[in-house]
Amino acid sequence: MPKISTYPSGTFCWADLATTDAEKAKTFYTSLFGWSSSDMPMGEGMTYTMFKLHGVEVAAVGEQPDQPPHWNTYISVDNADESAAHAQSLGAELIAPAFDVMDSGRMAILKDPQGAYFFLWQPKNHKGSDIAGEPGTLCWTELATHDSTKAGEFYSKLFHWKPISNEVNGMVYTVFMKDDKMVAGMFSLGEDCKEFPPHWGIFFGVNNCKESLDKAVSLGAHVVVEPTAVENFGCFAVVRDPQGAHFGIVAMGEEKCCSDDKGGCC
Repeated sequence: MPKISTYPSGTFCWADLATTDAEKAKTFYTSLFGWSSSDMPMGEGMTYTMFKLHGVEVAAVGEQPDQPPHWNTYISVDNADESAAHAQSLGAELIAPAFDVMDSGRMAILKDPQGAYFFLWQPKNHKGSDIAGEPGTLCWTELATHDSTKAGEFYSKLFHWKPISNEVNGMVYTVFMKDDKMVAGMFSLGEDCKEFPPHWGIFFGVNNCKESLDKAVSLGAHVVVEPTAVENFGCFAVVRDPQGAHFGIVAMGEEKCCSDDKGGCC
C-alpha cells in the first residue's frame, strides 16, 4: 500500500499505547505484528517509542505507570485550538488544552459528553501513521457508548460526519461517513455493560484472525471477544494485552471466514 501523505481533517490518523511497562509491551506487539521499535527520548527520563512496519511508522507506545493501560486515538484536524473550542461548545470536557508536541504537531485531549476520551491532532512534521488499512496497521476505530443518539449528534456536528445505522449480528451498528468514506463505527453498550465507561476502541489488520489470536494468547494476552464473523466485514476478535490494554484484530488477508452455530470464525 502506498505511503500516506496526508490525512483529511476529521479522520483518524494515529494511535499510541499508554502502558505500565513499555519494555514488555514492545516485546508483545513486535512479536505479534512483526513491528520493529525505535526509542525517542522525550526529556525528563521519558521515552516515546515508535512502532514501525516495513520501515515506516504505524503506532507508538509510552510508559504511564499512573494510568490503566489503554490505546489512545487521534483525529486529524486543521486547527487543534479551534476544534477543541468547538468540541467544548458542543458539550465536551477539555482535559488538556492544545499544546505543541515539539515540531511534530499540536494536540488537545477531550472527553465527549458521554465520557469517551479522544485526541485532536494538528499535524506538523508528523501527520500520523505512514500506512494504514493493511495487515499490521490500524484499520478501524469504533466508539462504544451508552447513548449512541447523542454521541452521533456530537461527532456529526464536530467533524461533519454522517451516521448510517444498520442491524449487524443482531445489534444496531452505526458507520460514520465523511465525504463518502467510512471513518469510524459506533455501537451502544448494552444494559449488562452499564459499568463499562464509553470509549474509542482500535482494530489492527491481520492476515488470519484465529492464528493471530492464538499467537496473542501464547504471548500472554487474554481473549475478550472470540473470533466472530460479520457479514460484509470479515472476522474480528478483541483481546487484552499482558498489561491490560484492549484492542481488536480484523482479518484482512486471504482467510475464508465463515459462521458456525455460535457466530464464530473458522
